[in-house]
Amino acid sequence: MAQAVAAIFRAMRPLVVAALGGVALTACLPSSPGTSLVPEQRPQVLPAAYRPPSVESAQLRNYYRVLQQDLLTRGLLRTDGGGPETPYDADDLAEHFEEIAFYNEYAGRSGSGLTGGLSRWSGPVKLVADFGPSVPEAQRQRDQTVLATYGARLSRVTGHNITTTARQGNFHVIFASADDRAYVAEKVRDLLPNLSDNDLQLFVNLPRSHYCFVLAGGPQNAPFEYIRGVALIRAEHPDLVRDSCIHEEVAQGLGLLNDSPKVRPSIFNDDDEFAYLTSHDELLLKMLYDPRLRTGMRIEEARPIIRILARDVMGQPL
Repeated sequence: MAQAVAAIFRAMRPLVVAALGGVALTACLPSSPGTSLVPEQRPQVLPAAYRPPSVESAQLRNYYRVLQQDLLTRGLLRTDGGGPETPYDADDLAEHFEEIAFYNEYAGRSGSGLTGGLSRWSGPVKLVADFGPSVPEAQRQRDQTVLATYGARLSRVTGHNITTTARQGNFHVIFASADDRAYVAEKVRDLLPNLSDNDLQLFVNLPRSHYCFVLAGGPQNAPFEYIRGVALIRAEHPDLVRDSCIHEEVAQGLGLLNDSPKVRPSIFNDDDEFAYLTSHDELLLKMLYDPRLRTGMRIEEARPIIRILARDVMGQPL
């Protein structure tokens, strides 16, 4: 997504994964023994958990609805995955992999943009959907289904163990509205206790220009070996943009952390052309988790292997 933000945190101490249960809101209504044989008619009461959206949240929902329609009108947010007008060969794929797996637009603030090494998960990835109190039940069920289906797809593509779970996950995808800031702050502090206040504000007060956000990383002694991921997706988004955020942020949280205009057909760029993970992107993920690459490997060391992998997945001879 054009305004999606991907960042990698590397200042984590070794983490102990706590049992994180889902957050449930229950309405406890007062009761008392009746004194009449004829039940009194009770007024209709909304559930205690229900609150109408704030003006800010309602305005954001309308803003993103109009934005999605504008993108669709301009032929963006494509769901076809590309076609004859987006050709690429093995050499292109190898170049794209280097651009997405070894560079980070945010690392460029203090250097060449190189991250220093190949990042990915060595252990199982357990995706958990977390929802702010304002998110309606129907939307929760839909987003959980999309995340579970996508997780299964990513597992097939990468050959890595990627599942969805309701508890004890290590990659949390938080769906929350502007009315859920207190919930987000508490949840992120719990998941990432060493996160700086400035980075926490990226979750709590995400600018309107940013659709979604992800942090993923590892402990200090193995920063390229991911053990935790946290993504934030705005609940105000319409379905297609919300789904697009799921596709991009989870994929980037697996280790493909950069966006580049050089990469096409792909969700890993800033032009909003594609809404969903493309077959091209699947090949990038397949390469990322190939055992011939090593976590932490530098780009110079990995480059000859990347060339071989690109030709293998494209079915092109060396």
